[in-house]
Amino acid sequence: MTTSASTEGLDSRQSRGLGRLLLDRPELMILVALLIMIVVFATMRPDAFLSAINIRNMAMEAGMMMFLATGMTYVIVTAGIDLSVGAVLVFSGVCSVLVMRLIGVDSPLAPWIGLVVAVLAGVAWGALNGVLIARANLSPLIVTLATMGIALGASRLLVGGVDITGVPSSLVNTIGVGRIWGIPVIFLLSLAFAGLMGIVLHRTRFGLHTFAVGSNPQGAERAGIDVARHLTRIYMISGLCAGIAGYLTLSRFASTTIAGHAMDNLKAITAVVLGGASLFGGSGTLVGTGIGVLIPVVLASGLVIVGLPSFWQEVAVGIVLLAAVMIDQWRRTRRSR
Repeated sequence: MTTSASTEGLDSRQSRGLGRLLLDRPELMILVALLIMIVVFATMRPDAFLSAINIRNMAMEAGMMMFLATGMTYVIVTAGIDLSVGAVLVFSGVCSVLVMRLIGVDSPLAPWIGLVVAVLAGVAWGALNGVLIARANLSPLIVTLATMGIALGASRLLVGGVDITGVPSSLVNTIGVGRIWGIPVIFLLSLAFAGLMGIVLHRTRFGLHTFAVGSNPQGAERAGIDVARHLTRIYMISGLCAGIAGYLTLSRFASTTIAGHAMDNLKAITAVVLGGASLFGGSGTLVGTGIGVLIPVVLASGLVIVGLPSFWQEVAVGIVLLAAVMIDQWRRTRRSR
């Protein structure tokens, strides 16, 4: 009896220890959830879910989303939010393709100039968000909601509300459908970019200031950090990421995709929060975000493959986001006790 009781007590302590580890390391918890999802969908439709083309499509979608989620990680670490990323992606892509068409799609300079235009368009929207939030002291939610509508409306005005083509074939062939050792180029680019931005966030003074602003903006100000300028730069980074994503979207689809990014902001926020970042600021990692990005991607692909209508993706992403926020609140409450 004593041995049995001791064994049960040890098992109980081990279970509590595992639960505590998962709560303290959210990236591990979300990795477990991701693996469970993969096993479920692979069991239901192994021929389709594990096919090379589906894995390649998921990798490309994850790569695209990683750019948006990288910028969103910086924003959420500062206790901000950016609802405009999907619209800025569309606007940057529209500006880029219009300029490339003007130059001539056969010009060798067109892809490079298109990239510069997309990046500048994204950074400009990010700077506008940052100035209104940091200098005018307006709510990030309201500002980015407003700029989301403005950017999307401006995109439709520029192209008459219809998608346009005119993307250089060299861009489509090298990046859009390009592969290295069978891995999509877009996915490899996203890994390199996220790795670089991860080093900046976790190994530089700029990253340290980012966490300081998110944890205690008043304290950061007293420590000599220009909080307003730093926040402006953070939103410019988010705009930069959306601009690059807009350019890569052109390379993938060979046209603009005005109506295809309504859920991008929610997917990016979901990925960041699932990865362990707190909506209250001061915490987050790009490793966690990278794992979190795969959740909505795998979920969307799996739901389509098992035969559910595509609009269930929006329901699923909303539920996952709500669950992630509840877990974040639970972790904060638990730590404050």
